[in-house]
Amino acid sequence: MVLPLLTWPIMTVSILLILTSLALALFVLLHKNRGGGMSDLFGGGMFTTMGGTSVAERNLDRLTIIIGVLWLACVLGLLTLYRWFPDVGVLG
Repeated sequence: MVLPLLTWPIMTVSILLILTSLALALFVLLHKNRGGGMSDLFGGGMFTTMGGTSVAERNLDRLTIIIGVLWLACVLGLLTLYRWFPDVGVLG
């Protein structure tokens, strides 16, 4: 039995989806601790007396939103390729 191979559009979007998924998980884990959660694993549970939002935190928020939008675009792109162009995903 020969398994069908993915063509370059689906392979490219799939690789982008994997990369953006990893980056999005990393950026979410880097956010400042606001009441526990996964950020406690990396020392985010320490109490800080500094108030307000720093420039680095705002930039991290922006990067997280940008990566999230790219991730959503990859998901919608794969949906489009598989739904409306089913022959694109199969060679042969």
